[in-house]
Amino acid sequence: MNAAVSAHEGSAVDVASSASRVDAYEWPRISAHLDAHGWALLPKLLTASECAALASLYTDDSKFRSHVVMARHGFGRGEYKYFAYPLPEKVADLRTALYPRLVPIANRWNESMGIAVRYPGAHADFITRCHNAGQTRPTPLLLQYGEGDFNALH
Repeated sequence: MNAAVSAHEGSAVDVASSASRVDAYEWPRISAHLDAHGWALLPKLLTASECAALASLYTDDSKFRSHVVMARHGFGRGEYKYFAYPLPEKVADLRTALYPRLVPIANRWNESMGIAVRYPGAHADFITRCHNAGQTRPTPLLLQYGEGDFNALH
């Protein structure tokens, strides 16, 4: 594994760093942007070296559970791989840190669409729910695009 990813693997410092980065964003503005556009940017959530370290994992098939070539499925052009467990520490930390900020938005959206499902407040409880329903494989993924590649609505 790349030294930039593994340097703080498993440390409380790394988790706190991810959580403090996530907490530093203006979440009411992000929520409003998500409502209006269906997406939002979180600039500088990762450093350039963290991005490079994660991107460098793409060639290590042992880190992934499946590989999708987007054109084969009409998803656009490019490819992505779903991470296998154990997730890279930075991915796991960010997923845990982002979840409590996103869950109220997801619950509000479900309510507005008349969908009775509500997501639990804690990420660990959500993972338990998924596992109990038979979804035991992780869903974080890493995209790889070349020049001219794109993601189609799917």
